[in-house]
Amino acid sequence: MQSYFWIAIGGALGSVARYWCSGAVARLIGETFPWGTMIVNVSGSFIIGLFATITGPDGRLMVGTIPRQLVMLGICGGFTTFSSFSLQTLGLFQNGEWFYAGMNIVVSVILCLIAVWAGHIIAGHFNAIKWV
Repeated sequence: MQSYFWIAIGGALGSVARYWCSGAVARLIGETFPWGTMIVNVSGSFIIGLFATITGPDGRLMVGTIPRQLVMLGICGGFTTFSSFSLQTLGLFQNGEWFYAGMNIVVSVILCLIAVWAGHIIAGHFNAIKWV
């Protein structure tokens, strides 16, 4: 039962962070293209890749199950927005914006895969540092 509580807390934090971040990006860049959703998905992918590796079995940080669930399932799950991504992409298709819809799909998937890989690589290097 404790896991559910902490995942719910993390989900609330991630959702609020997503709302703030995507809104800030929309205000800065505009809403012609769903940049806010893309930035949230890419940064969330980076964070989960970094955290999963740095706290994994070979990781530098020893973190218990509950904190891992809080961050990875709760915060990252609430923060990343593939449901929003899907709805916005459908809207682009429905509005005849085929190029933007296709670009959103390709760029989001590629950048999120690169971000999760980058987080994994950075955490792997951190894990390999020899501390005195």
